[in-house]
Amino acid sequence: MSLLPRKGLLAIAAVIDVAVHTRERPMSAQTLAARHNLPPRHLEPVLQALVRAGIFSGVRGPRGGYQLSRERRRISVNDILRAAGTVEEAADADMPSSRIIDDIVLPAITDAERTFAAALSRLTVEELARRAEAAGERGSR
Repeated sequence: MSLLPRKGLLAIAAVIDVAVHTRERPMSAQTLAARHNLPPRHLEPVLQALVRAGIFSGVRGPRGGYQLSRERRRISVNDILRAAGTVEEAADADMPSSRIIDDIVLPAITDAERTFAAALSRLTVEELARRAEAAGERGSR
């Protein structure tokens, strides 16, 4: 069980895929969607969010697609999750209120979330891309 929402995991996977496979030319949304067994319309909002956050740049035209707009080592997993909107989604959910929740549970969860976010901030696309390349993802496009 992952602590991250599916949309967040998908955003991380898309960034790693682009980081590993787009040295010569951008990767199309259709290619990314096919690689992750998704319809392109499902992935497009995530890709656009990554463009708005400055993680991806979009290239128009028949050979267009997405490429990293920053160096791999300058993009953290936390950056990607924030861009995908998954951090804010969790915070915006309706939360029941009680003294135990307000005084005990939420402060403990908030501390754990800060620790988790700090760890995700240290985990970079560079590190994950190297792992993907070592696992044989280099040439499969």
